Amino acid sequence: MSRIAPVVRRVVIVDPNPSAARLLTDIVKGFGAREVYVEAGEDLAMELIRDVEPGLIFTEQSGQALSGESLARKVRRSHMSCRTAPIIMVTAEATAATIRGARDAGVHEFLRKPFTTGDLFKRVENVALKPRPWVEAVGYVGPDRRRFNSGEYSGARKRRGDANAGSVVDVRDQATRILVAAMAQFDQDPMQAVRAIRQQAETLKGLAVRTADAKLAIAAAALEGYLASGAPSKAGLAQPIGAILSLNPQAQAPQARTG
Repeated sequence: MSRIAPVVRRVVIVDPNPSAARLLTDIVKGFGAREVYVEAGEDLAMELIRDVEPGLIFTEQSGQALSGESLARKVRRSHMSCRTAPIIMVTAEATAATIRGARDAGVHEFLRKPFTTGDLFKRVENVALKPRPWVEAVGYVGPDRRRFNSGEYSGARKRRGDANAGSVVDVRDQATRILVAAMAQFDQDPMQAVRAIRQQAETLKGLAVRTADAKLAIAAAALEGYLASGAPSKAGLAQPIGAILSLNPQAQAPQARTG
């Protein structure tokens, strides 16, 4: 309990069903939650999350004024300091489409109603003690989706690529793919594109230090320097990002203009 205490200290529950919200409140208080806030609708829930900055968010999948997926996306793409807080979707609508939608919206864990206290504790334990890498892209913002809903999975890794998850090559390839995608989608969402590019520059700089890769370190520093110089533009980003991608033969160089 002491190990999950920092996460459950302040909790927000978004559920239009008062009975379900009350039951969940009682359970998380048993886990050590000190402050539990409840809201029924999506808009008011966003205001509440902004005000209280929770360490953990529970949301129902849908309601009269609620879309759990929409709520998760808004939190992830916001400027709130709690935008990376774990989100657990708790719902009776446990179809394959609902589970995929929750995963792609940036939800950490999925729990089907009705559930036991043990089921819920396992999800909370997962998000508190088994943090997943954060992905800051344009099309997706949230935890690494490869370990989604791990509370129901206790066997060996399921994907061949999981064996190398977190390796130097894996981290570098993902960062360069996100850079390419961010440039391709820059015009549609420039704010998130810049945020994604900034995160990849930081990731690659750290990777360069770990691997003593001087060329990558110089290229990543140049990108960070440009981002810090003022309002970045797509045309201005093309050169420093192109320098990074040129170090990865499999990467596609970004285009400064769209046709």
